[in-house]
Amino acid sequence: MNRYEFHLNISADQYLDYYRGAVRNVVARSRNGQVVQFPASLLQRFVTEEGIQGDFLLVCDSQNKCVDFQRLADRPRPGGGAPSGLDFVG
Repeated sequence: MNRYEFHLNISADQYLDYYRGAVRNVVARSRNGQVVQFPASLLQRFVTEEGIQGDFLLVCDSQNKCVDFQRLADRPRPGGGAPSGLDFVG
């Protein structure tokens, strides 16, 4: 199993691009520096009026299929709290 931990800070306006059909995937940099891409639909249950903020864990099987995606308890981030890089991709 591959585990990826990363921080997301996506505004509500940014996530609206998913609902408009302009975005299908999110690209984020995990804590260990790996770049991970996953379907934006995985984030639907975490959307608030402010958007999506927090630390997340993505677990994939050997075929890179998602087997678990969850928001982690809030905790300090290494490096002074700057968010990891992220982007939406179509």
